[in-house]
Amino acid sequence: MNGTVLIIDDEEKLRSLMKRIIALEGFHVLEAGNIKSAQKIIEKEEIDVVLCDVKLPDGTGVDFSKTLKEKYPAIEIILLTAYGNIPDGVQAIKNGAFDYLTKGDDNNRIIPLLNRAIEKVQLQKRIEKLEKQVGKKYSFDSILGTSRPIRDAIEQASKVAPADTTVLLLGETGTGKEVFAQAIHNNSKRVGKPFVALNCSAFSRELLESELFGYKAGAFTNANRDKKGLIEEANTGTIFLDEIGEMPPDLQSKLLRVLETSEFIKVGDTKPTKVNVRIIAATNRDLKEEAEKGHFREDLYYRLNVFAIMLPPLRERKKDIPALAEFFVGVFSAKINQRKQQITPGFIEKLQLHEWKGNIRELKNVLERAVILAGGADLSIEHLPLDLQIADKISTGGQSSFDLASVEKLHIIKVLHHTKNNKTEAARLLNIGLATLYRKIEEYGLNN
Repeated sequence: MNGTVLIIDDEEKLRSLMKRIIALEGFHVLEAGNIKSAQKIIEKEEIDVVLCDVKLPDGTGVDFSKTLKEKYPAIEIILLTAYGNIPDGVQAIKNGAFDYLTKGDDNNRIIPLLNRAIEKVQLQKRIEKLEKQVGKKYSFDSILGTSRPIRDAIEQASKVAPADTTVLLLGETGTGKEVFAQAIHNNSKRVGKPFVALNCSAFSRELLESELFGYKAGAFTNANRDKKGLIEEANTGTIFLDEIGEMPPDLQSKLLRVLETSEFIKVGDTKPTKVNVRIIAATNRDLKEEAEKGHFREDLYYRLNVFAIMLPPLRERKKDIPALAEFFVGVFSAKINQRKQQITPGFIEKLQLHEWKGNIRELKNVLERAVILAGGADLSIEHLPLDLQIADKISTGGQSSFDLASVEKLHIIKVLHHTKNNKTEAARLLNIGLATLYRKIEEYGLNN
């Protein structure tokens, strides 16, 4: 079905003729003789396009188009007039009508115009669907985990989200700070407004200033036209500044001015630019300590630290690993168009033994690699990197870390991992014979 069209016209014969013509093109067509009956149909049915006569027994199509668009903005309206009244047509467009046609003269335009109107409706529906998906993706419900540390962080973030205050997200790299920033934005009064993210450690000082604050044409060589900075791009919305601790001191003072006065001066400009923007910052550094050492502006630290949320490292929420693994395996399986693999208990056990210094980011990388290696088979220990495969051997080997055998064992493990378990290459790097390496692998129980 191409869509649903409602024809509103008090001339029954004309209505029936139009219905037959439009239905032949695959549209589902409904009829109404006046505005009152049309309103009842619209309340019950999902209408895409309304074809409405200008002169009706209980009102005008021009006025009705305004009322309809206010209540049902997704419906497109095409007005029909017997006289091609231009002022009526202009007013109809102002009231939100898609277009207007002159009866009899524009018959050849009806179907192409309907198709265009339907395309617009369907595009809007796809956009709304995507917006809902994005909203769901970046909601607090989408943050996986039932452990106490992550639930505490989610509870704090959900409380501060509507408050429109500055938020500082703390925690190690890879703990999901941008996901939290997005969720805070999507649960704030600024939802639907721009969300802009910038990693302050990814740019040199000069580039960071240009990216953040923009510049005027002629400010420097090759500045041929004005450039909006990301703070201005985020106006009315939220800007997320990751790795804020890496920001140079002079730019820290410019950011402080934004927080205090809601304005800044672009490079090469003399007038301030006003903005209405919420700032969410993140760092894996101890900003208080950095401020005490003079490496970070103390006044900026206190302005950013209005509401701080500590995101827990993965090693402190290992009970969440099974749920995270299930989710990411599903994502990566879909990415390469294969069925979602089953995860064996041994695979999960090895994941939970690992310390995850790279946190969720590291876990994602390991799982993506495993999904590719498995090629559709169930995920088992052999699909993990070597250091995860022998994690329990390292942690429960029963030998002192100062014991010579322990040191040798760990060194062999590292080299085997480096060579992706290529024993010939490992023996060469260790400067021992291949037979000796096999003997030590057997001795240390590294062969499974």
